[in-house]
Amino acid sequence: MKVLLKKSIEQLGNYGDAVTVAGGFGRNYLIPKGFAILATPGNIRQLNSEKEAYLKKEAAKRADAQKAADKLSEVSLSFTKKVGEEGKLFGYVTAHDIEVELKGKGFELERKSIHLEEHIKTLGSHTVSIKIASEVNAEIKVEVVAEEEESE
Repeated sequence: MKVLLKKSIEQLGNYGDAVTVAGGFGRNYLIPKGFAILATPGNIRQLNSEKEAYLKKEAAKRADAQKAADKLSEVSLSFTKKVGEEGKLFGYVTAHDIEVELKGKGFELERKSIHLEEHIKTLGSHTVSIKIASEVNAEIKVEVVAEEEESE
């Protein structure tokens, strides 16, 4: 089934691309969700006429996302965690922890935009990638330090 994409979809194509997909994927997912339309001659003409306005709007969104990414890249987070005798953390730092700290600093992000290969389980400095928009990423520094033991 040949469809025209009305939105950029990762690993499939960009706005306006004509792509061939499985019939069920097109009929049951892409078209009902408004992500694509059938590739008919009339739809192709219509999409080509709308494409310039869409691309201008996307460029403005990308510029705003880049500004947000630049601002976010300046952020550094610090977490204090309990540490065992061999320097291993009790628990770990998760994407949820990072999301909460960023919200405390005024950044509204979804947790799924924070990319951690796995939870942070060691002390030290780590770099975390955050996806702001489809082609815009920011990297923040996350520092994990040992909690000071209170002596009596």
